[in-house]
Amino acid sequence: MERRVYVIGHKNPDTDSVVAAAAYAELKRELGMAEARAARAGAVNPQTEYIFDRFEVALPEFLPDLVPRVEFYLEGTTPTVLDVTPLWEALAIMGQAERKVLPIVDKEGRYRSMLHYGAFAQNILTKINPHKKAVFPTSVGHLLKTIQAQPLVVVNGDSFFKARIVVAALESESFRDHLRGEPAENTLVLVGDREDVQRIAIEAGVRVIIATNGYVVSKELRDLAQEKGVSVLVSPYDTSSTSLLAIYSTPVWTMGDDDIAAVKVGDSLRSAKAALAASPSRSVPVTDDDGRVVGVFDEGDLIKEPNIEVILVDHNELSQAVEGIEHYRILEVIDHHRIGALSTKYPITFINRVVGSTSTIITGMYREHRIPIRKPIASILLCGILSDTLGLKSATTTDVDRESADYLADITNLEIGQLVTDIQGSASAAARMPAGDMIRLDMKEYAADGEKITVSQIEVTSTDELLERADLIVSALKVLRTQGGYYLSALMATDVTELTSLLFIDADKNLLALLGYPKVRDEVYLLKDILSRKKQLMPTIFELVEKAKA
Repeated sequence: MERRVYVIGHKNPDTDSVVAAAAYAELKRELGMAEARAARAGAVNPQTEYIFDRFEVALPEFLPDLVPRVEFYLEGTTPTVLDVTPLWEALAIMGQAERKVLPIVDKEGRYRSMLHYGAFAQNILTKINPHKKAVFPTSVGHLLKTIQAQPLVVVNGDSFFKARIVVAALESESFRDHLRGEPAENTLVLVGDREDVQRIAIEAGVRVIIATNGYVVSKELRDLAQEKGVSVLVSPYDTSSTSLLAIYSTPVWTMGDDDIAAVKVGDSLRSAKAALAASPSRSVPVTDDDGRVVGVFDEGDLIKEPNIEVILVDHNELSQAVEGIEHYRILEVIDHHRIGALSTKYPITFINRVVGSTSTIITGMYREHRIPIRKPIASILLCGILSDTLGLKSATTTDVDRESADYLADITNLEIGQLVTDIQGSASAAARMPAGDMIRLDMKEYAADGEKITVSQIEVTSTDELLERADLIVSALKVLRTQGGYYLSALMATDVTELTSLLFIDADKNLLALLGYPKVRDEVYLLKDILSRKKQLMPTIFELVEKAKA
């Protein structure tokens, strides 16, 4: 697989996270990083889906995890060989490609078996065993290609037969008697320049005669061979070399190791290790979901750096990142949240600015690099800013956000007030989602005084419907908290028309006793004038956890 740089936001992404990934991946490609690809670590909410559909921008690739998989360690292309290819040709391909193994495939490219030197040595010995007659499948066409023979008469050149080599080394009558004991339809006779022996073989109706040392069979005997259905070839080599090459004309599948199982491109590294251990060649073919070979995985690949690198947007904490992120090199972080306990092995670009949206930062980067923003990308960037700042009314909103929004509105001909109404209206669909799905929208996991907590946030145009479903929402939070082992799980539902929020919460009783917000009902609190989870709610939650644990 080619190198990829995934630009990806946090788990359970909000609009700003998905927009930032899409827009920044495009900027990186414009700046020369062709391998940059936008990704998302979770399902999108109704608001995000509406925005990308409206402006006809493809959603970033869904990447549920980055658990090490075989595809992340494959490099370049791997030669394969058709199962009917002559063995001699297949071995030449192995040598030219400097490969220890060669996957054997059918005409559709699906894996059949593996050619490796161990299997080849074991199988070839059965063909050249002096105590046993060599029998091997071949065709006249394969003999011509492998021996580089001159065809004089070719009959059914593509038909395979089980060849038995007979060397015409006997006196003519003894040779005639010997041929009577061979199945003529499978007999391949190697002859020299003795016309009497050539005639005996042709009259016996053998499958093929090969004249060695470049001797050309007479016109009379060629006509007789045509009449008898006998193919006549001329080998440029002596008898011993021709005999060996004839054996190497057998289709490569006869030398393949059928016991080496393929792994799929999406299989985990753990399962690939088990397959490698079971393979005598310490290599296994890699196939796609249709069984077609896409590469070869061997022990050396286990110590290589993966061909995946990552750029994080809209977060900088590994607890919020896609699962498996620790296995890959992080190239950059573009964020506007608090700085967590992120550490890397290498120096990286880390941009963290005090603004209300990552989309604001990325808009500025386009402008700094003097890269024109395509209208669809500019449109979703504007939506990212308006979404994360609640229509520029959140406490996190800065003058930079406002100026960036005005700039994007100008170049897209979008009216900010109407766009805010549109995207906030689309967000309210979250209130009608199943409770279990709703509480995972834009869910962020935090570490607080040694405890894990989660706080999700949704935007609605009215909280009435949520209050009617409060029991279901709180029950879903209890399930989430129990399953995840969290100290606290909460949902912040922000009313974008009243500019206030409700907090649905399930937490340790010591913490609940410290909550000073007005209670609407059990485990539901009113957050008057609180719109920002990052700036207004989370500092209070962190402080309460610390007090409750004291």
